[in-house]
Amino acid sequence: MRIIIIGAGEVGRHIARVLCNDNDVIVIESDPERCTMMDELDVQTLLGNGADVKMLTGVLPGADLVVAVTGTDEVNIVACMASKLITRKGDKIATTIARVSNPSYIDEPVAERKSIGIDVMICPELTLALEIAEIVSVPSAMEVVKFSNGKLEMVEFKVNDDNPFRNKSLVDCNIPASAVVTAIFRKGNVVIPKGDDIIFLNDRLVILGKPDAMNLIKKIFDENKERTNKVTIIGGGTVGVYLASMLEKQEFDIKLVELDATRCESIAESLPHTLILNGDGMDLSILNDENIGEMDAVIAVTQSDEKNLLCALLAKQLGAKKVIARVDKPEYINLFELVGIDVAVSSRQTTANEVLKTTFGGKVGYITSLEGEKAKVVQLTANNKSKITKKPISKIKFPRNAIISAIVRGDDVIIPGGTNQVMDGDQVVVFALPSTVSEVENLF
Repeated sequence: MRIIIIGAGEVGRHIARVLCNDNDVIVIESDPERCTMMDELDVQTLLGNGADVKMLTGVLPGADLVVAVTGTDEVNIVACMASKLITRKGDKIATTIARVSNPSYIDEPVAERKSIGIDVMICPELTLALEIAEIVSVPSAMEVVKFSNGKLEMVEFKVNDDNPFRNKSLVDCNIPASAVVTAIFRKGNVVIPKGDDIIFLNDRLVILGKPDAMNLIKKIFDENKERTNKVTIIGGGTVGVYLASMLEKQEFDIKLVELDATRCESIAESLPHTLILNGDGMDLSILNDENIGEMDAVIAVTQSDEKNLLCALLAKQLGAKKVIARVDKPEYINLFELVGIDVAVSSRQTTANEVLKTTFGGKVGYITSLEGEKAKVVQLTANNKSKITKKPISKIKFPRNAIISAIVRGDDVIIPGGTNQVMDGDQVVVFALPSTVSEVENLF
């Protein structure tokens, strides 16, 4: 594919890094320093304004995709609108994706605005709030990802003291037939599991399956836990308000702590079922007064990584069951979790993943990265010339550090065993270590 990425910030760089090996990628950036940072990637970088029609006209011929992910909504919108108009005059009309944050433009995580030339709009704040809301809804979940139009769900669970899978082999865990354990994260390492692998305390299991099977697994993991009900959100910015609004609909008992008194008055009107507290989330007296140690979940989503870290660690020290912290810099995620944060989430990482999930309708589709970049989930399309379609799965020499997790065949989802065979047109979901992805692609 010929792909134009407008904006070389954290999101743009991550997208370019994932796509540049197998595609012709051009990056447009107005900041010279950011342009220099792109030198490490196999991309063409142009210094300039991504909304400049003259510049776009020079690079758009033959483009399959335009992704506008600068930090300015209007630049992204104009760039996509202009790109659609320019490519309509050629042989190929580019698909356009815009990152947009202003609630005046978007009121859901992912939206279509095809009438104005934008195929997909992605809101980082709403996407992040939705991810956190899904994690909060499952007490033992560390990450929740839905894909294939909701036909498949992937959840990362942590194995605690009272977990019924602890010290059992996978084959003895009675995982529902419509689900599969695709990976085990153990002490910083990734294990592609086999039936005789034993599950230990503090392992993190990545399980993928159909929604009905995943609901059964959630009940197993949360068997001895009450539903996460009492939640405190620290930070009344866009993410905090979006998150509180989502949790209100699920009848959570919510408190929201915000330092700015004027902001508190404003959001109190839009969140009728949330207790709004004017104060500093790092103030121990406020945390004690509000019984923060009795919370099922404390979520720090201010615009400061450092403050989110401190607020979450304080809440954890005081006894909160689960603490979640927003991290703007994706490289901080592992650091946050290393020092005791249960779940660290990045709006930039989430946005990049959403863009990449939306990008492909062709041969190779990207779903998400896990544990930073230690593991990847990709979706590949098989055809009758693919090696993968020639024989049953058990007879295929599949790479050691990869596993076929699911086959999407039309409206059906198959969690495969060794006797299943991949057919022409199947969408195949594969979990793999990064070093193995190219070997997996070769089979398709």
